Amino acid sequence: MSKGKVIIFSAPSGSGKSTIVNHLLPLYPQMEFSVSATSRSPRGEEVDGVEYLFYSEEIFRKLIDDDKFVEYEEVYPGRFYGTLKSEVNRIWSKGHVIVFDVDVKGGVNLKKYFGDNALSVFIQAPSIEELRTRLIKRGTDSAEDIQKRVAKAAEEMEYAPLFDVVLVNDELDMAFKRAEGLMDDFLSK
Repeated sequence: MSKGKVIIFSAPSGSGKSTIVNHLLPLYPQMEFSVSATSRSPRGEEVDGVEYLFYSEEIFRKLIDDDKFVEYEEVYPGRFYGTLKSEVNRIWSKGHVIVFDVDVKGGVNLKKYFGDNALSVFIQAPSIEELRTRLIKRGTDSAEDIQKRVAKAAEEMEYAPLFDVVLVNDELDMAFKRAEGLMDDFLSK
């Protein structure tokens, strides 16, 4: 696999990661979103092949056995997320920069895999309380799922020092501007 540039965004759920990534993509046409694979069911209006590539747990495990992933993680029992090698090759074959929007363990694994060709960005909500509020406002998860996500977020924040940059999303417009600066610097190298 010939290597191009890679930008990795990771964050606890509700930190605003997808909002920031979706802001950046139209501004940088050379960047292309890598669609992650998952064994979870679609939420809300999610579409297979757009937000995620949705697979059954059985098929996901077969893809693992067949060495089809750059990285994967069992985030919850039976709930996998991963990056398919075919997706990486598809984007690089066009000469584009890959953008990953992944969980924190996936982000750390991708940075190890891609090394200096990657910029890893950890997006952080200003506090766990703010994270809980954002997840409630999002309205896509049950109270039980929100509690699980908040507990997981506290654990995930410990991974922040393993990333190249920590971007605190306390005020969205400022977070957008800082993210744009990071992209300008990395893409000009």
